[in-house]
Amino acid sequence: MAKVHHYTQAEVMTNRLLMIVERFPPDLGGVARSASRTAAAIRRLGWEVHVLAWTRTLEPGALNVVETEDGLIVHQVGLFSNWDFSMQHSYNLVEWLQERHQFSVVWGHYLYPAGYFAVQCARLFQIPSTVSARGNDVDRLMFPPGDFARLLWTVENANIVSCVSADLSRKIELLLSDKAALTVLPNVVDAEAFLPAEKEELSSLRQDLGLMAEDVTLGFCGELRHKKGLPFLLTALRDVIAVRPAKLLVIGEIRAREQAHLTTFAARYPECADAIRVTGHMDSIRDVGRHLQLCDVVLQPSVWDGMPNAVLEAMSCGSLVIASDAGGIPEAVIHGETGFLVPRVQLNHLGTAILEVLGLPEDEKDRIRNGAAADVRERFNAEAEATRLQQLLDQLTEPGLR
Repeated sequence: MAKVHHYTQAEVMTNRLLMIVERFPPDLGGVARSASRTAAAIRRLGWEVHVLAWTRTLEPGALNVVETEDGLIVHQVGLFSNWDFSMQHSYNLVEWLQERHQFSVVWGHYLYPAGYFAVQCARLFQIPSTVSARGNDVDRLMFPPGDFARLLWTVENANIVSCVSADLSRKIELLLSDKAALTVLPNVVDAEAFLPAEKEELSSLRQDLGLMAEDVTLGFCGELRHKKGLPFLLTALRDVIAVRPAKLLVIGEIRAREQAHLTTFAARYPECADAIRVTGHMDSIRDVGRHLQLCDVVLQPSVWDGMPNAVLEAMSCGSLVIASDAGGIPEAVIHGETGFLVPRVQLNHLGTAILEVLGLPEDEKDRIRNGAAADVRERFNAEAEATRLQQLLDQLTEPGLR
């Protein structure tokens, strides 16, 4: 965040968008990153973009307004301990913002709570709304104790639902009796930040992390938790260590409530206890890219998922990726051509798959690395995203759409 934004009388602009999101930088997480990237892309298309971002870093109900270097106006709102208070207070704020800025469109990033609240606000103001389905938001709300009624109301009442993968689009189609306006808006990768690098450049980083020359480095990038396949990663580490020296490098964090699982694993398999390295959160995406390039293989054994940034970023770095076939991952990874897929019902065999990939001839591994980098840059780039965003925004601003 750059400078504090001081309100002035609203400028006269044709296109003004309010994005509502549960997390936004400097808060952590994939939803925060994708929201920031999407908002900045819309800003580059000539829109004035305001972001209402809930956060636990402020006192409940407190408001902090900042303007980013990308020209986004971010309204950070402190969360209360429960969502009913938070939404009621936010409703007052959004009404005030609408009076001052007269938004053309409301965008909800993630189906709940942001998407639900965005559609409510848009209906109140009688303007179009769009919601963005990102990952397990559909799966999480479809089944108990998820709120299926609120999920259904949100996707039925939004003017357009964008989905991060075709898999998510199909799931939402199944929910609706009438055809909704659905569009696929995949994640994209910053090819300038995630580049293949010479291994020699990374030798000091390997030493700092305690990765020995003889170690096979198994990588995971993001917030490691159950949905990302934590149990299968640990089992795979055990299976690989039984055959050859190995380390698991977690480029990111392990969710606090999963620490007990990690402690139990270390006690049961003491030979693996010192084989896990956790970097913690990294502010610089270039640092994330450098760490990805330390890995002999990058693993994404998700039980369910959308279109994980980590897979696209690892492929852009020219890393060997082994992932599950959950969600939209098969839309990014072509098995045997740009990476490898393990059926999510067979993730207990992940260790075997890793050993098989590591045993491939070097020229075969190079073919897959190079194919992955070329393919992801061609299909998941900022220019393609801008085109899809422009088409979506053009639909939302058609005369008479409410």
